Amino acid sequence: MGKVTGAMLLAKSLKEQGVEHMFGIVGFPVQPIAAAAQEVGINYVGMRNEQSASYAAQAVGYLTGRPGACLTVSGPGVIHAFAGLANAKENFWPMILIGGASPVYQNGMGAFQEERQTELAAPYCKFAHNVEHGYRIPFYVEMAVRHSIYGRPGPVYLDMPDDIILGEIDESEVSAVARVPAPPRVQTMPEYVDQALDLLEKAEKPLVIVGKGMAYSGAEEEVRSFIERTQLPFLASPMGKGVMDDNHPLSVGAARSLALKEADVVFLMGARLNWIMHFGLAPRFNKDVKIIQLDIAPEAMHQNRPATVAMVGDGKAVMGQCNAALDGRQWFYPKDTPWRQAIAKKSADNAAAIQPQIDDNSSPFNYYRALKDIREWAGEDAMIIGEGANTMDIGRTQLPNAKARRRLDAGSYGTMGIGMGFVIAAAVVNPDIPTISVSGDSAIGFSGMEMETCCRLGLPVKIVVLNNGGIGKGVEVYPKDGSAAPHVLSVDARYDKMMEAFGGKGYFVSDPKDLRKTLDEAMAYDGPALVNVKLLPDATRKPQEFHWNMTKAQA
Repeated sequence: MGKVTGAMLLAKSLKEQGVEHMFGIVGFPVQPIAAAAQEVGINYVGMRNEQSASYAAQAVGYLTGRPGACLTVSGPGVIHAFAGLANAKENFWPMILIGGASPVYQNGMGAFQEERQTELAAPYCKFAHNVEHGYRIPFYVEMAVRHSIYGRPGPVYLDMPDDIILGEIDESEVSAVARVPAPPRVQTMPEYVDQALDLLEKAEKPLVIVGKGMAYSGAEEEVRSFIERTQLPFLASPMGKGVMDDNHPLSVGAARSLALKEADVVFLMGARLNWIMHFGLAPRFNKDVKIIQLDIAPEAMHQNRPATVAMVGDGKAVMGQCNAALDGRQWFYPKDTPWRQAIAKKSADNAAAIQPQIDDNSSPFNYYRALKDIREWAGEDAMIIGEGANTMDIGRTQLPNAKARRRLDAGSYGTMGIGMGFVIAAAVVNPDIPTISVSGDSAIGFSGMEMETCCRLGLPVKIVVLNNGGIGKGVEVYPKDGSAAPHVLSVDARYDKMMEAFGGKGYFVSDPKDLRKTLDEAMAYDGPALVNVKLLPDATRKPQEFHWNMTKAQA
C-alpha cells in the first residue's frame, strides 16, 4: 500500500461519510484540504467570510440530513465561524467545522495564530476533538458525523494541525471505519400515543403546533395524514411552515394570538416552548393548558411547563404510530364548534386590518404592499430565505409555504447575518428550485459581500431588499451633521449597484406599479439578481396585542 497525506485522508473520509458540500476560505494551513476535497468530488464553495461559510454548512445539514462542512484557517478564522456553531447548536442542525491549527510541535510556543480552538469550540458543539495522529482521521470523522446527526442533531468540531494536514501516513496504518448509517427512527411507548389521542378527543379547544423538528425528520406525509383525519386546527412555527400548507383551511396562522391564548390542549410536534412560543406561559397561553409534547430528546421534555403526555421519539416514526392508532378510532374534531368560529372570525378581522396596507399603492412602499407582489411572484415551489426584523416577521405571515423545508430564517437563535450563507447553501443543494431571499437593508449588510460568491459561481439566486434606511425604521433625509439616531442607516443606499458591480443584475424600484414586472425580469435573468425596493422610512408591522417578548412577570 502507498502513502496518503492527512489532507487527502480527511477529504476521502468526509466523502465516505456522506459529506457532499464544503464551504470556507482557504489560507494557511487548510489550502491542501480544500484542494483534496475537490479532487475526491466534494463541492467546495469558496466564501468571503467564515461566518457565512458556517451558516451555509448548517443549512446543508438541515436540508439534507447529512452535515455540511465549514473549513477555516487557524485562530481568527476558527473564531469567526463560532457564530455558525452557536446558531447550529440552538437550531439543532448538523454541521462540521474543520479548523486549521498551528503544528503540534509548536504548541505553547506562540505559533502563528495559535489558539485553544478545541476548548473554545466545545461549549458550542456536541463533539469537539483535536486530530493528534493522521492515521486516526477516519475514526474522528466518523465520530463527528455520527454525533452531528444522531439523537438531537447539532454541530461538531475537528481541529487539524498543519503537520497533520501535510504529513504522510502509510495507508496500511489507517483506521478503517464504516459509513455512519442514517439515524435510527425511535418510536415512543404505545400507551403514550393512546394517552395523547384520548386527551385530544376530550379537548374543547385543541391546537397542534408544527415545528421545524417535523420538517427535519421528513414527517410531512405523516403530519398531513394526521391533521386531515383528525381535522385539528394547526399553527406552524416559522420553519415548521410548509409541513402543512400555510393556506390549508385548518391553519390558524392568521389568528395566532387567539389560538395560543385560548387552546386548552396543545400538541407540540417538534417545536419548543421557547421565546418563539412565548415559553408556553400566560397571558400568551391558557394558564391551564395541557401539553402533549413530541421531541427527539428526552431532556427537552417539560421545558418551561410540564407536559401531560411526553412522547420521546423521531417525528416521522411517532406520527406513524399516531396514525396507526387512529385506525381504531372514529373520532375527528367537528367543523362547527365555537372554537372554530372564533378562530375564523379572528382570522377575518386580522385580514381586514391589514388589507388597506396591502392595497396601498402609494410610493414609496409599505411592507405589506411589497410582499403582496413578492408572494404572487414566488409561487409555491420556491425556497424562501427571510432575514431582518420587520422584513422577516411580516414575511412569515405574508409569504406562505406549501412544502416542507422551503423556509430558512433567523430561527431559534434570532441570528442576523445568516441570509447569504443560507441563500448559497439552498442554491447548491437544490439547484432546480428557485432560491429567493427577502431581506431587510440592515440584514443584507451583514453578509452582502457574498453577492460576489453568487456571481462567481453563477448561482441564479434572487434577492429582494426591502429598504427603509434603518434598523427597524429610517429617516427621510440623513442629517448632514451626522447626528442621526443609532438605528438610522444610509438613505437611498443602492444595493442593486453592489450586485451589478460583481457581475449580477440589479434593479431599483420605488413605485408599486413597477414591482411585479421588475420581479419577473429578475427571475428571467440567468444569474444572480437583486431588486432594491424603497420603503417608507417609518414602514412597520401592524399593531400587536402583546409585547413580543412578554414574560409572566410582565403580564
